[in-house]
Amino acid sequence: MIKPSLLCKHMRRPQKRVGLALATALCVSAAPVYAAPATPPAAPHADAPKAAPKEFTGAAALLPDDAITHHTDTFAGHKISYTAHTGTLVLRDDAGKPTARIFYVAYTQDGADPAKRPVSFFFNGGPGGATAYLHLGAAGPTALTFPAGNPTDGANARLGLNPDSWLPDTDMVFIDAPGTGWSTPTDPKTADKTFYGVKQDAKAFAKTIQLWANTNGRLTSPRYLVGESYGGIRSIEVAEALAQQQNLMVNGIIMISPALDMGLLDTSNSILASALTLPSFEAAKLAMQHKLTPETAAHQLDEAYHYALGPYLSTLANTPPTGDAARDFYEEVANHTGLPQDVIAKERGQPQPMAHDVRSRDGRLYTLYDATVSIADPFPEGVDNGDSPDPTLSGFGRAYGSAFEQYASKTLNYRTDLSYELLSMKVNAAWDFRGDGEPMAHQIPVLRRLLALNPTLRIFIANGYYDLACPFASARWVTEHIPVGRNRIGLHTYPGGHMLYTRPDSRAALARDVKAFLAP
Repeated sequence: MIKPSLLCKHMRRPQKRVGLALATALCVSAAPVYAAPATPPAAPHADAPKAAPKEFTGAAALLPDDAITHHTDTFAGHKISYTAHTGTLVLRDDAGKPTARIFYVAYTQDGADPAKRPVSFFFNGGPGGATAYLHLGAAGPTALTFPAGNPTDGANARLGLNPDSWLPDTDMVFIDAPGTGWSTPTDPKTADKTFYGVKQDAKAFAKTIQLWANTNGRLTSPRYLVGESYGGIRSIEVAEALAQQQNLMVNGIIMISPALDMGLLDTSNSILASALTLPSFEAAKLAMQHKLTPETAAHQLDEAYHYALGPYLSTLANTPPTGDAARDFYEEVANHTGLPQDVIAKERGQPQPMAHDVRSRDGRLYTLYDATVSIADPFPEGVDNGDSPDPTLSGFGRAYGSAFEQYASKTLNYRTDLSYELLSMKVNAAWDFRGDGEPMAHQIPVLRRLLALNPTLRIFIANGYYDLACPFASARWVTEHIPVGRNRIGLHTYPGGHMLYTRPDSRAALARDVKAFLAP
């Protein structure tokens, strides 16, 4: 059986692969320092498109000139005129040689005071995921909507005005990580070493943000980072890199379905990770039984959390039960999760969220990213657990890639023959998870430092009830163990899964809560 390690934003790979990636990463030298362009930018002017640099070859040369478009739309009853700037920023090494063209889309409200108008920088996760998910799913002025009553029908998803866009409350810059979307390294042979790792990635994003803010006269604007899934880890690392490398402090971080530390997601090797997943199983069971209501959800999920961190975790940590005690334990876990008792017994009380025998029930195959959403199981007779497709990863989630290409071409006037790299398995497979002198980077100590060093930093965490990839209980557990600044972390849970914004009601609720968070 292949046991996948837990990576977020629609990506998983076998545990052995992670070990290989980490072993390989030990031989990799640190990424070069990113420097500002050799020629200082002219006076900031957000409406000034720039031509594609002539120094590029290969794929980087195929990206078009920047595009500027002007729009007026009505959001939440307010008419807003805004400018969309679609293009690239150039990252360079310490010798001034370009290393990547970073693709972004920036939306800025016309006539707003840049000193007071917040600006939020968005990125997704994976590693290897582009930012089309948050862009067209949650916050951008245009949203991709799936057919009512059939959330897995990506073929008939349609673009339209996003009534829940965050634009009334913040300017927005959506940035694709190198190797994803249309962000293109100049030398594919060195991209792994230069960009595909926890620390290298943070340097690249920090410099990109600094370049955009400096070029557009926004160094004094209130600054927020918005990350989804692995983007939670990325947001913590980028916040530190901004402070330590670019001398920019952020006002707040918004995390959606975040991974906060990879160790908390590894249910194959951590009983704590298994315990933190259990409340999401229970929430999905209650929802499918129509027993999870807005009035009862908080109490029910609190009870599920305390069972998972109490009797359940205690049993896993002690000598495994046998005989009648084992049967009683497996029955109790089955009652909490809604999973068949024979599956719980086979998994020895620790159901692996990605396993086919955990996700497949009654001819339906449930997605890891929303344990209430399913498709007809293509292998109802059973397959090796790692070979079963995920309905989100391999199915309807793919619609965001083609939708973004359509949107960029028709609405943003940005056209290229390059395909939009929605999910790059190449980037994911090459990722270096090392920290500074650590075999694997850990972000919780970094988060603790950020909250202590920046006494006004606030953090907003949003989770879906039914997310088994980055479960809501992990965010609660981390927050409860923060010694300084715990009162500046807000936890918010919504009906839905990893991509909670695919549900219109949850997307609207998220937008309302973010509006309150961004309010001065």
